Amino acid sequence: MTEIKNIEQQASTPTSQKLDTNWFGWKKMLNYKWVEKNIPFFLFLALLAVMYIYNGHYNDKIARKINVTEKHIKELEYQYKTIKSEVIFRSKASELVKAVEPLGLKELLTPPVLLNDSVK
Repeated sequence: MTEIKNIEQQASTPTSQKLDTNWFGWKKMLNYKWVEKNIPFFLFLALLAVMYIYNGHYNDKIARKINVTEKHIKELEYQYKTIKSEVIFRSKASELVKAVEPLGLKELLTPPVLLNDSVK
C-alpha cells in the first residue's frame, strides 16, 4: 500500500523537481559544513599540487645543469686530446733536437762509455 502511494507521489511530482534532486544533488553536498569539514583535505591537495610543480621545475633545473656539465666535459676532453697529441709530437727525437739546439746541446754521435768498478 505504501509502495503504491510512493509511486503515485512520484508520478504527481513535476519532472523539474526530479531533475533538481537527481542532477543537482551536488548542491546539497556543497554546503558550509561539508566544506568546513574537508578543509584539511583541500589543503593537502593544494600542498600536493605545489610539490608536483616544484618537482617539475627542480627536474628541469637539474637537466639543464647536466647538459652544461656534459658540454664542459666534452670541451675538456678535446683539450686533453689536443695537449696529448702535442706532447707526443714534441717528445719525438727529431723535435727534441730542435728544441735543445738553441741551448747549445747536441745529440751524441758516439755511444756512451761504460765505467767498470775495479775494486771488488
